[in-house]
Amino acid sequence: MKKIISIFLILFSANFVVAQAVQQKPLTQAEYVKMLYDLQKNPGVKDELVEAIRKRGIAFELTDGLRGLTASKSRSDADLRRTLEEAARRKANPERAKLPTENESAEVLNKAREATLAAVEEMPDFVVKQQIARSAAYAGTDNFRNLDRLVVAVSYRSEGREEYRILSRNGILETNPQLKQSYEEVGGTSSTGEFVTVLAKIFKPESETKFELVDTDIIRDRRALVFDYSIKRDKAKQVITVAGAFDDTTITGMKGRVWIDRENFRILRVESQATEIPDNFRIRAARRTIDYDWVTISDEKYLLPLLSDVRLTSKEDRQTFETRNVIRFKDYQKYGSEVKILDDDEEVPEEKPKQ
Repeated sequence: MKKIISIFLILFSANFVVAQAVQQKPLTQAEYVKMLYDLQKNPGVKDELVEAIRKRGIAFELTDGLRGLTASKSRSDADLRRTLEEAARRKANPERAKLPTENESAEVLNKAREATLAAVEEMPDFVVKQQIARSAAYAGTDNFRNLDRLVVAVSYRSEGREEYRILSRNGILETNPQLKQSYEEVGGTSSTGEFVTVLAKIFKPESETKFELVDTDIIRDRRALVFDYSIKRDKAKQVITVAGAFDDTTITGMKGRVWIDRENFRILRVESQATEIPDNFRIRAARRTIDYDWVTISDEKYLLPLLSDVRLTSKEDRQTFETRNVIRFKDYQKYGSEVKILDDDEEVPEEKPKQ
């Protein structure tokens, strides 16, 4: 594979194209299996299959055999798996998985906005360790090859400033790690803004974010409502920078999906993708998924990132490549604490299946 260009991603977001499906009878097992085989031949129809499951539901029992077939024909697509599992829960208990009314969903969004923006303002100063596994593939193949692994100490200040110190690369300790605004100094793909930037951008009133309720789900045993969202480029003002022989920067919009806890109205997951990318820009797609969970810092609980999956697709000559960073956040501590390298930091982390 040709050398992957050095890319610095500041912030971006996620896009899901929702097909317009007419209400029909629930999908039969025969229909679903046929659509799975169509998906294997043409991955581009995945959104149609997901939307059909959401709109129509399923009329069959979801067995382990069907789960295995789904995984093999969809290349273990997490979005399809979650949608299918929720359809099975809805079939078993329609009332529990019922979508709220328009007024009820608007109330959930308002409470989520209030809770999220309040949490952004109350965020403490802290340090956290990032275990980053970086890989690359020819775009569309999902055949990722490991590039390197990093351990990075991140310092976050309540005014929103993030600083990064590279502690090790491929198990080799850095002798004199320096604070930086990112970890782009090591080349390859880097990302920032996981802590509050994405959530603040989505929920700030000035973003004029458009929301649409699309599904229910369960994330780490928490019942959630799933909303699509979109922000125009002139409001989102997301920045993607290509660093290397030819530096280049562009501004994009945002589109994606958020999972909101139905009980406490906090964000459990965000998926995002850059939109309105100029045709002549080298980066053709930028996606990120962030899972949030409760952590304890100085005896107080805060909702912070647990896992982030960052993917960038770029064109180089006539080839299109995709880079992937799987980032695990470990050992949140109060600001000023020492971040230490442990034995398990040198292990290549396996990606935890998304629930």
